[in-house]
Amino acid sequence: MFKINKPLNPMIKLRKNLERLSYTHISNLQKICLEHDGTVLKLELDYKLGRAEGKSGALKAINEFMYYDDDTLVGYIGICDFGGDQIEVNGMVHPEYRRKGIFKSLFSLVKDEWSKRKAEGMLLLSDRDSFAGQEFIKGIPGSAYNHTEYEMFIKNKPRQELNMSEVVLRKATNCDAREIARQNAIYFGEEFKEEGMLIPEEEEKCGMIIYLAEVRNNVIGKVHLDVSASVGGIYGLGVLPECRGKGYGRGILTQAIQQLIKKNFKGIMLQVNVKNENALNLYRSCGFEVTSTMDYYELKKDGFYRAIFSSPSGMIL
Repeated sequence: MFKINKPLNPMIKLRKNLERLSYTHISNLQKICLEHDGTVLKLELDYKLGRAEGKSGALKAINEFMYYDDDTLVGYIGICDFGGDQIEVNGMVHPEYRRKGIFKSLFSLVKDEWSKRKAEGMLLLSDRDSFAGQEFIKGIPGSAYNHTEYEMFIKNKPRQELNMSEVVLRKATNCDAREIARQNAIYFGEEFKEEGMLIPEEEEKCGMIIYLAEVRNNVIGKVHLDVSASVGGIYGLGVLPECRGKGYGRGILTQAIQQLIKKNFKGIMLQVNVKNENALNLYRSCGFEVTSTMDYYELKKDGFYRAIFSSPSGMIL
């Protein structure tokens, strides 16, 4: 670590898409922060870089907010927009540059960008053990706790008998986009919308492979595998309501694990809502252990601006 012995020479860079140089700068800052804090960040850098490769165009929507001191990146906030009514926001500041208003400055720009988007909600993410992150979010007018997710890594390979399953994973094609959107609406308790549907063949180019799970050629669920980084990720695993209670969830999970093992990933991880006891029990029985806890806080546009205008000072963080 180095100590600051000179005045800041700040510069803020804004980007729609993540490109290679920014990816390197953000990754280096992330490494410094993780080593110093011992907490977890959910920045989705590899996934975002995969989505951005080869893309260009005007700055119509800003997703990357970077604060530099000369040529050194010292602060960063990123927006992840997976479609739907919410965006996810996560970020960090170099340990030697904290308490200088850097994160507040970047977040002010994020709020301005959010106001231009259709998304009514903003999810702010913070590791449960990050005191600074938790305190910053709790100080934002209108912020409210939404939910908590565990990050889990597989510590022991699943027993061989767990791999015996009648479930077959079939790689999804663009023709399956509507079915994937329909299942997502079921699993997340949302209204089904065709707008903003995931396009499987485009997602695969970005490192996210979507599989439909079938039993005797009938679709019973799905799972998404993130192969964009050195660690393989399992996301979006679900079983249709009429097919539950038959062990199909275990079949999908073990098939997904085997797919990632074949690709020689250094680790395999997933994330799960802490209140989903059935999923937690399944994951633990297949060798996964909790490694970190991420809290999600939500801002709603109407509640956020109502909280500001009702504040005695009218201050905006």
